[in-house]
Amino acid sequence: MQTTVAKLLLTLCGLILLSTAGQAFIVSVDAHNEECFFENVEGGTKFGVTFEVIEGGFLDVDIKITGPDQHVMHESEKESSGKFTFVAPAKGVYTVCFNNERSSMTPKLVMFSIEMGDAPQRAPGAPGEEEVGHTKLEDMIRELSGTLTSVKHEQEYMHVRDKIHRSVNESTNSRVVLWSTFEALVLVLMTVGQVYYLKRFFEVKRVV
Repeated sequence: MQTTVAKLLLTLCGLILLSTAGQAFIVSVDAHNEECFFENVEGGTKFGVTFEVIEGGFLDVDIKITGPDQHVMHESEKESSGKFTFVAPAKGVYTVCFNNERSSMTPKLVMFSIEMGDAPQRAPGAPGEEEVGHTKLEDMIRELSGTLTSVKHEQEYMHVRDKIHRSVNESTNSRVVLWSTFEALVLVLMTVGQVYYLKRFFEVKRVV
């Protein structure tokens, strides 16, 4: 019994380490170009794709997810971010493509991650009561690991979104300051021009 508990604890620690080791990837998709990524998935496995456009143009990109038989599982255009979850219907290579062919010259910087669940396990024989309890506990541990991974990725994307919004706010503030300065300079120049014109006008009147 103690050995079984120790194995379960080791499994829990390993899953937590795997969930904390998961990282998002950043790829630059050039204009008129497409970047594709491939993942070998077992049939019946749950997997998810999360992405966010963090830089470039209007912060949008086309995404397409296809299965091993070239069946389109998801396709959308001009998306800034998204999160999609599927259950692999069959074993094979699944493809995730980011398309920037609509852009004329601006490359897009995309941060994305592909989350993989555990492949379904089938016991050769009917499990006993103790094995059923262990299986349920392992399932709960895997579910907890997946939840931790999802929370970690959500934090990463919220951090990126916060940086994007801060950058937009700072850019807007800089433009407002520059425009206000330009307007002030125009008003000063107009005032000086009017004073000079009126002065010349009265000087001409006196001469006449």
